Amino acid sequence: MNVPLFIARRYLFARKSHNVINVISAISAIGMAIGTAALVLILSVYNGFDALIEKNISDLSPDLLMTSGDGAAHFEPDSVLIDKLLDDARVAQVRYMLEDNVFLTYDDKQSLARARGVDESFEESETFVDHIYEGTFQLHRGDIPTALVGSSLARKLGVHPRFLDPLVLYFPDREGRISPSNPMAATRSVKVFPAGLMSISSDTDAELVIVPLHIMRTLMGSRGEEVSGVEIMLKDNSKRAVKRFKRDYAGDCTLLDRYEQQPTLFKMMRYEKLAVFLILLFVVLIVALNIYGSLSMLIIEKTDDVGTLQAMGASDTLVRRIFVTEGWLISLLGMIVGVAVGVCLALLQQKLGLVKMPGNFMIDAYPVVLKLQDVLLTLLGVAGIGLSISLISAKRR
Repeated sequence: MNVPLFIARRYLFARKSHNVINVISAISAIGMAIGTAALVLILSVYNGFDALIEKNISDLSPDLLMTSGDGAAHFEPDSVLIDKLLDDARVAQVRYMLEDNVFLTYDDKQSLARARGVDESFEESETFVDHIYEGTFQLHRGDIPTALVGSSLARKLGVHPRFLDPLVLYFPDREGRISPSNPMAATRSVKVFPAGLMSISSDTDAELVIVPLHIMRTLMGSRGEEVSGVEIMLKDNSKRAVKRFKRDYAGDCTLLDRYEQQPTLFKMMRYEKLAVFLILLFVVLIVALNIYGSLSMLIIEKTDDVGTLQAMGASDTLVRRIFVTEGWLISLLGMIVGVAVGVCLALLQQKLGLVKMPGNFMIDAYPVVLKLQDVLLTLLGVAGIGLSISLISAKRR
C-alpha cells in the first residue's frame, strides 16, 4: 500500500474541522481547472489561426522554390535541370516566377509595390481563386494583360476592377542613364488593367501585384529566360516527401520549402504561441498559490495526526510526502477536469463553430485545431506547477 497516497486521499475528501480549508481546496481545484481549460482552448484557437495563415500563404507559395545558388536576385535556370524536374514522377507542376520592387501609379496616386510575374500555368491554380473577393481571376483579357492587386494596396490607390484606368508600373532601366532634370527618362514602364482584388495576408495585401511573366520581363528589360525563382509543386507535399525531394536534388540546385521561404513569419508565429503559453502558465501559477494556503492550514490542523504518525514510527520524510501528495492531488484533480472541459469545448468549436468571428472575415467562426502535443505540454506544465507548490508548502513543516 502507498501510505502517503492513501492518507492524502482521505485528507482530500474528508471534511475538515475548519470549513475554510475545504473552501480553499475547492477554489484551488476549480482555479486549476479553469486555467488548464483556458490553456488547451486558447492554444487550439491559436493553432487554428496559424493553420489559416499557413493555408493562405501556401496558396501563393510553392511547395519548393528553386533559387540562385550564389544568392543573386535573378538568374537563368538550367534547361537540363528543368527537364529533369519535369520528368520526375513526384513533380505535379513547374512554374516560373520573376519578382522585384516597382513604382506604381494609378490615376493620380502612387506607391511602391512588389510586382510578381507569373507564367500561364499560374492561371490554372484552383486554390487561388478563393482569394479573389472582387473582380475575376485572370491575367489576360483577350490580348490585353491584366493584374491582380492586393486588397490593402488597392484601397490605398483606389483601384477597382470596373474602372477603366490602367495601373502603370515603373522600373529602372538597367542600361539607361539617370538625368537629374528628368529622372523618369531612365525608367521602363508598362500598363496593365486591374482584373481582380485578392486577399491573402496583411503583409502581402499591402504590397503585392501579380502580372503576366512576359510583362514583368518587358518591364525589367530581362534577357533570355531570367527568373527570380522556379516554383515546384509536388503531388505529395507532406513534410517527409518535401524533405526527401530536397535531399535528392541537394547537389543540383538550392531548394527552399515554405518555412524557408517565409522564415520571419513562421518564427514570429512560433514565438507568439510560446509567449501566449508562458503567460497563461503564469496565470495558472498564481491560481496554484491557493494550494499553498490550503496546505499550510491543513498542516496546522493535522498537527495531532502528525504526532500520532511519528509515534507509530513515521519519519519526517513520510509526513512531508503525505502533504506533498495532498497538494498534488488537488492540482491533478483540477488539471484533469480542465483538460476534459478544454478538449470538449475545442472539439465543439471545431465541429460546430459556436463562437462566431466579429466583423467581415473569410471565415464565420473562430478557427480551432486541437493538437495532442499542446495537450501534453499543458499537462506537463500544470502538473509541474502543482508539484512545485506542494513541495514548497510541505517544506514549511
